Amino acid sequence: MNGEPISFSTVQSQHPFAFATTWKGVFKKFLGFIGPGIMVSVAYMDPGNYSTSVSGGAQFKYQLLFSVFISNIFAVLLQCLCVKLGSVTGYDLAENCRRNLPLWMNYTLYFFAELAIIATDLAEVVGTAIALNILFNIPLTWGVILTVLDVLIILIFYKPESNSMKKVRYFELCVSLLVGATCFCFVLELCKISIPDKWELTRGFMPSSIIFKDQQALYISLGILGATVMPHSLYLGSSVVKPRLIEYDLKRYGEAQQRPSLNAINYSLKYAYAELIISLFLIATFVNSAILIVAGATLYGQPEAADADLLSIYNLLVHYISPAAGLVFALAMLCSGQSAGIICTVAGQIVSEGFIQWTLSPWATRLCTRLIAIIPCLFVTLTMGERGISDILNFSQVVLSLILPIVSAPLIYFTANRKLMTVNDIHGDFDPKSHTHRIRSNNYSSTNNSCNSITHSTDQLLIVEQESEDDSSIINETTPLNLMHRNSTDSSNGIINNSIVNFQNKHAVDFTNNSWLTYSAVIVWATIAGLNTYLVISFLFGADVHF
Repeated sequence: MNGEPISFSTVQSQHPFAFATTWKGVFKKFLGFIGPGIMVSVAYMDPGNYSTSVSGGAQFKYQLLFSVFISNIFAVLLQCLCVKLGSVTGYDLAENCRRNLPLWMNYTLYFFAELAIIATDLAEVVGTAIALNILFNIPLTWGVILTVLDVLIILIFYKPESNSMKKVRYFELCVSLLVGATCFCFVLELCKISIPDKWELTRGFMPSSIIFKDQQALYISLGILGATVMPHSLYLGSSVVKPRLIEYDLKRYGEAQQRPSLNAINYSLKYAYAELIISLFLIATFVNSAILIVAGATLYGQPEAADADLLSIYNLLVHYISPAAGLVFALAMLCSGQSAGIICTVAGQIVSEGFIQWTLSPWATRLCTRLIAIIPCLFVTLTMGERGISDILNFSQVVLSLILPIVSAPLIYFTANRKLMTVNDIHGDFDPKSHTHRIRSNNYSSTNNSCNSITHSTDQLLIVEQESEDDSSIINETTPLNLMHRNSTDSSNGIINNSIVNFQNKHAVDFTNNSWLTYSAVIVWATIAGLNTYLVISFLFGADVHF
């Protein structure tokens, strides 16, 4: 085909099974990308979400399912930015903060990120300890201590810094098994309930005025949002995509720089997006919706369910459904608590090494991160008992609601920064025709100084120098012999806004957000910041707020 793009009709005419073979290859390639999205989805279904969703179902039946759905839409948008940032720059969100922000701002963000890790881990510890108490009658104090053991799984399997993907895949498999067990438990729960009016359930996923008519519904909706979009997941999502990019460059070039090659980014980015979005909708949205549906079908109208903690929820399910339903809930809480605890510990390592470059060994960093969360929870358990655990879980959600807008702002800034998001083809083998997004490359001739480009912005795209291996360096702009002007003719490419410039047989691709995506991200950020601030202020003034 002389390098020309192959159309669908051409493929069909060449061979009747060619299209099926192509899709088979696409599916096989997609299987290799399964893992990071599942790890990220764990952060959106931890035990901290359970009490809020149960309270929503008990008071408003299925009417707040839309809040669950829109919260996951927000999560998908932010996580797609994380995937882009980690894939294009080769650095996660924490590392980009250290490299590109003033020192005082970096340390401030690190403080809040570490606080978010501790607050998040408290919910995992609480959920796991209560599940162990229900299932095996283990005292809460010992249950808290036993949650340290999940760090051993991380120490053994998760080594993203190695050149082999084998241990990374084993780790992803372990987490996936826990996630699968959690989903299976809620499938069993759904099978044990009866929903006579299916249309009433379906309407729950549609926008409802109940959120604005009833103040308590608004509080719970904001609580669902605050408990769903977790700060630590942003650092995690921008980091877990990197091993596959490194693997690609090692196989193709025999070496891997800190910044992935253009071919590696082009090979991986769309599949990483697809795997992330599918995982979040099939796992996180399902689990959070299932909790609310079970509560709405069985506990609706029961006043004691409105303020139920995790242990009370178990007792209510035993009373109103069956003892088996209570045990299945406890098992789901154990699996989700363990998987979320493991992921939170990994996020703690990413934060510590990214912001302040801890010199400790990875195993020591993970152990310290875990102990930082275990110690305050153990202290509360010993001094305040079951009531104390419930209080600390509620408090942790308050902290997360306040921190989320702080840690998500740099993500939007970095992905809209052309200096960071423009990549040079240092290997000189990048084929613009292989770039599957809606762009066309520019052709430049040194004899007639002509430039023909169709891109997505009225700004000028400068040729960008390749980032050096020195970790302290920042990508610098240089002035080329001729600036490549860009005409605003198409901005409909959705998630990705990239442009290709050809200069002396080299290409530079701009992966910055287009205007549509930037505005959407800012609106999501402002919505989360405004609603969470309103939620916390209401709580401080004595309102009956559920986090």
